Amino acid sequence: MEESIIMSENFNIFRNANTEITEEDIIMLSPLQLAYIGDAVYELLIRTYLLDKDLSVHKLHKTNTQYVKAEAQSNILHKIGESLTDKEIRIVKRGRNAKGHTRPKNADLNDYRYATGFEALFGYLYLTGQNERLSAIFEEIKDLDID
Repeated sequence: MEESIIMSENFNIFRNANTEITEEDIIMLSPLQLAYIGDAVYELLIRTYLLDKDLSVHKLHKTNTQYVKAEAQSNILHKIGESLTDKEIRIVKRGRNAKGHTRPKNADLNDYRYATGFEALFGYLYLTGQNERLSAIFEEIKDLDID
């Protein structure tokens, strides 16, 4: 099977939008900044994955929501937690413990915090160019029963 162009190590047009940021800079970003990027990365991965499902746009949106809502991200994180490295766990904990100024509207506060940790992990892996690891985690997520 051909490798997907999206997960190809040579194709990262979005990361090329900011080539000045170094790994040291990335480590110094706040966990909420990492989560900000990770939210977009994860959402794009889910949306791209769902295109194979041959659904109407309305059903794509509803299905997408099942993957990206805070409760789902929290549940996913708990299910894949054992496969994360120590460094990845530290990134998740930084995100989980970050103090934001917003309150979740439609989520439990604990789920919201774990979801922030989950998104921080995706942001960190994306920004540091760890596409292979990001892909491996995403493959693990695709195999989960998210309901």
